[in-house]
This record gives sequence, C-alpha cells and structure tokens, in this order.
Amino acid sequence: MDTLSRDSGNSNNMMPIVGVVAGVIALLLAIADYVKITKAEKILAAHSEEIPKIATLENEVRAASTKSETDMKNLRDGVQNALNQVGTEIGAMRAAVAKMEEAQKARAAAPGKAGAAPTGVRNADGTYTIAAGDTVAKVAKKFAMKIDAVMAENPGLEPSHLRVGQKIRLPAK
Repeated sequence: MDTLSRDSGNSNNMMPIVGVVAGVIALLLAIADYVKITKAEKILAAHSEEIPKIATLENEVRAASTKSETDMKNLRDGVQNALNQVGTEIGAMRAAVAKMEEAQKARAAAPGKAGAAPTGVRNADGTYTIAAGDTVAKVAKKFAMKIDAVMAENPGLEPSHLRVGQKIRLPAK
C-alpha cells in the first residue's frame, strides 16, 4: 500500500498545476474570443449605420423608376397624338390638292370660257397664249421664227418662267 499512497500523493501535487494550466488556457481563449467579438461588434456597428441608407436609396430608386415609367408613357402618348395630328393634316392637304386638281381640270376642260384665250395658237391680236410644255424655242420653231426675234419682241421675258395661259407677242413676219 505504500506504493499506492506514494502514487496518490504525487497525483495530488499535479492536480492543482493541471487546473491552473487549464484555467490559463481558458482565460487566453476567452481573451481571444473577446477581441474577435469586439471587432465583429465594430463591423456590425459600421454596417448598422449603412442599412438605413440602403433602405433610403432603395425607396429613391423605386420613386425614380415610377417617375421614369410615367414620363415614358406621357412621351409615347404625346408622340402618338402628334403623329395622329400630322396624319389628319396630311389627309386634309390631300383632299385640298385633289379639290384644286379637279377645279384645274374643270377649267381646262371648259373650252370657250368668256375671256379665256385658247392656248397653243396665234391670237388675232398678234399674240400667242402659252400652252403646257411650250418653250420660247418651241414657239419660235412652230411659227418659223428666230428665238432672238421672239425675245426682242418681248423685253423682260424670262424663258425659264413661262406659264400656261401667259401671252407673248409674236414678231410680224
């Protein structure tokens, strides 16, 4: 038994040392964890200030998106209305042009109107009434005259601006 008591005496001396070492290790681990928790709390605090800003930005983006959608719809509607008005105006212009063309055809088809000279022939007063497609050269050739003679008889005549129904003087033969 003596051996047994000697062994248990040594183990009793070691137990407090093992307990102290275990306590020191636990204390070191607790300090390391405290440092880590402190750093995590600082990071969390920094992010906590940013979270309300993110929510505010999200609301601003939603409002801008809604306004943008409304503006785009208004723009589309405005462009469509403008195009509709242009279409209406073009239709009105076509109708007016068609009406003018009909009136022009009616005037051209009505021979012997009072005061209207026939075109393309020499008039009794020695003038010529310009017909469609006439040029000074064509008129001179039609009546076997020189272009210069026709131009001399009509000072100020602009050969490039002849109008149907315009009267010019023809030189005497």
